[in-house]
Amino acid sequence: MVYTMYTLLKTQERLWVLCFFVGACSPSEPGEEVQPREDAGQDGASADAVEEGPPPAPDAPPPEDRPPPPDTAPPPDTALVDAGSPDARDVVVAMDTRVVDTASADRGPEVAPDTVSPEPCAAIPGARYGSLSIAGSVTDRPAAVHGDINLRLRTWVSVPRAARGLIMIDGPTDDRAPRLNPMFTDDRIPLFAGVYAVQGWDWGCNCPRAPMTSPEVTLAGFTTRAGEVLEAPTSGYDIGEGYFAMVLYAGGDTLTLKLTREDNVVRGYTLHFAGVCVEPSLLSAYEAANRGGRRSLPALRPNQPFGRARGAEVFVAVRDTGAWMDPRSRKDWWPRM
Repeated sequence: MVYTMYTLLKTQERLWVLCFFVGACSPSEPGEEVQPREDAGQDGASADAVEEGPPPAPDAPPPEDRPPPPDTAPPPDTALVDAGSPDARDVVVAMDTRVVDTASADRGPEVAPDTVSPEPCAAIPGARYGSLSIAGSVTDRPAAVHGDINLRLRTWVSVPRAARGLIMIDGPTDDRAPRLNPMFTDDRIPLFAGVYAVQGWDWGCNCPRAPMTSPEVTLAGFTTRAGEVLEAPTSGYDIGEGYFAMVLYAGGDTLTLKLTREDNVVRGYTLHFAGVCVEPSLLSAYEAANRGGRRSLPALRPNQPFGRARGAEVFVAVRDTGAWMDPRSRKDWWPRM
């Protein structure tokens, strides 16, 4: 009996030695029952035997359902963006105007402190204005109620799917056309606050009609600082005595400039501005000329201040021989920008 037990113990010891060298035994202690792994496949192999590290927590979602870490974002060139979303429009701005600091669009442009007043309608120190006699006859109706001269007789609607930035438009270019960036004292590339379609005009009823659709955008809104000084743009034209344009209308928050000496928009370029405080002495000069019969009107020289931004957005429209143009055209109004 003792010999038989001794023989059995020696046999078990040899089996354990054999298991140790061939790796065929469970690492459980002798006498412990070996339990099969719950995640083993049908052939008994582990489903994640090649993965290092601890298994995921029991309540953790599968890897494909787990959200990315908080600081992880897909690279910009792989993001899927709806073409009509605000994000898509911001992408266009960054590409077309080279404005890549999107935060600056939220906080407004950086403007030299001496060109900003805490009072948006404050007078501009040293502002003085001359005048020019008009060519031809005066306007056929009072400027304040003339649909071609007073921009505020029309309204405008946002064009949300249009590119909110400078764009390239094919076609001929007038090398002497007005350049709009000098309207800012730092000649900056504009930050677009919005793009709009202006109402058309029905001359039968002398009243506005539906917004124009060609071109797609007929008015641009540029981000400004309230109280920021605004200046006359520049062009290759001289309308006499070194002047850039005449003031066809000033009132409320609007200003209309004409790059010829006719008291209408029929020939040459016209610029409309809204959202501005016209410089008080310029406004007074215009009102006096208007009351006096409009045979002469105030005139502005290139880069001469004409007022201040009333708020965070200034609206600008460009017309050529009466036709409304797209103010986003890089080659026409913003060359070398």
